[in-house]
Amino acid sequence: MVLNLYLNLYSSSCRSLYIFAKLHVISFDMIPVDLMKAEHHSKEFVQISPLMKVPVMKDEDFVLGESVAIMLYLCRRFKTPDHWYPDDAKGCALVDEYLAWQHLNMKKHCTKVLWMKMMIPHFFRHSVPHENLEEATKDLNHSLDLLKDKFLRDKPFLTGDRISLADLMALEDVVQAISADYNVFENRPWLREWQEKVESILGQELCDEVHGPILKLKEAPAISSEMLNKFNVMKSELL
Repeated sequence: MVLNLYLNLYSSSCRSLYIFAKLHVISFDMIPVDLMKAEHHSKEFVQISPLMKVPVMKDEDFVLGESVAIMLYLCRRFKTPDHWYPDDAKGCALVDEYLAWQHLNMKKHCTKVLWMKMMIPHFFRHSVPHENLEEATKDLNHSLDLLKDKFLRDKPFLTGDRISLADLMALEDVVQAISADYNVFENRPWLREWQEKVESILGQELCDEVHGPILKLKEAPAISSEMLNKFNVMKSELL
């Protein structure tokens, strides 16, 4: 039976999963979930995943949420090349370390900059206080510094000499910030060099296909009234 992946390519986690499945010729049906229309909060979606988040994977009657869990499942289920998620204890631990760290660092701060520079002012028509945006970019810059000083150092890739899940997920988080017109490459030639290495392995055609929607986010349709209402409830937390 074909794998079902519930995705939205505005999400860095969904893009990572889509690229990984395509790269390894894993047969799947992509079921788009329109976040702008709050479809992830719909009754139909909640029946599939009460987490109300994308991505979600359904493999026959087995349903799994959370991008890292899904990615590791695909590695084991389809026996993907070892360098993505190594069998040896130390290599595996290095990938695990990054995947554990990125949720509250790279992913959080890249996404926050996207919301403050693009989503909130463009789609929700709400101004973002300068000091809030300044704090968000400061946090992102700190995460980018750690990406270099803690993880990449003088290696070709984040956990060693070969690409891993850490590089794939980090790349897609960086693309979130790029899509908000934030210059992540300023004074960081190493970041562009690393990005080019990762994309050359993934394939430029696949990267262009997957990055297209998020890089053209401003052209996306207007958000639903339900999403506007949710924003009004959450804006004190976001701002």
